[in-house]
Amino acid sequence: MKTILKVSQIEKYYGSRSSLTKALDNLSFEVEKGEFLCLMGASGSGKTTLLNCISTIDKVTSGHIFVGGLDITKLKGNELNKFRREELGFIFQDFNLLDTLTAYENIALGLSIQNIPYKEINERIKVVSKQLNIENILKKYPYQMSGGEKQRVASARAIISSPKLILADEPTGALDSKSSKMLLERFNYLNKELEATILMVTHDAFTASYANRVIFIKDGKIFKEIYKGDCTRKEFFNQIIDVVTLLGGDLNDAL
Repeated sequence: MKTILKVSQIEKYYGSRSSLTKALDNLSFEVEKGEFLCLMGASGSGKTTLLNCISTIDKVTSGHIFVGGLDITKLKGNELNKFRREELGFIFQDFNLLDTLTAYENIALGLSIQNIPYKEINERIKVVSKQLNIENILKKYPYQMSGGEKQRVASARAIISSPKLILADEPTGALDSKSSKMLLERFNYLNKELEATILMVTHDAFTASYANRVIFIKDGKIFKEIYKGDCTRKEFFNQIIDVVTLLGGDLNDAL
């Protein structure tokens, strides 16, 4: 299998010399092409900092992060912008759709910036809107959509450029249970049918049970990782709960 993401001995410090906080502590792992990986951990565990470093929103203090063999910790300026635009797909909890654009225009925006011809943009949107069942809402504005529809449009925007890695930050956090399940089924479709590589941060064990592998972060280090393998999703969910129990504390606090 091809390694899409390699996190190598990264550390991240915040604060001044007199009051340093180590958010990430010599952390390493790899993600293969077509994996669906979930990061879990208590608030303050470092999982969000880790996602921010991988997404280039934040910079590591030391260590290296490779995406498709490219050391992204060394990218600056236009190279960094090009990497974000072409190699990463983002799915946020609050959707981050532009209110003044239709669903079609929101999805097309990234491709337009890359100067992709209109005909190709249109063809790509036809394909992805069918895959995510949003063909009937392409002319709607965000205020006219349900939470689940907004999230599917955001998902379409994330995958339209065929990025090497899709990063999802609490993607079900703002959705009801029905919309959450629909979105996660779509994630499964993207992962299994389109071989999309997904890295998702969540606090929710049900959401995490859709992944192939879960890495638990504690105090900036990997506490434990578990693989779904041949387990059913219910069996995997129970394994996740067992690890959460090991982490200690109330379930809602630990996740």
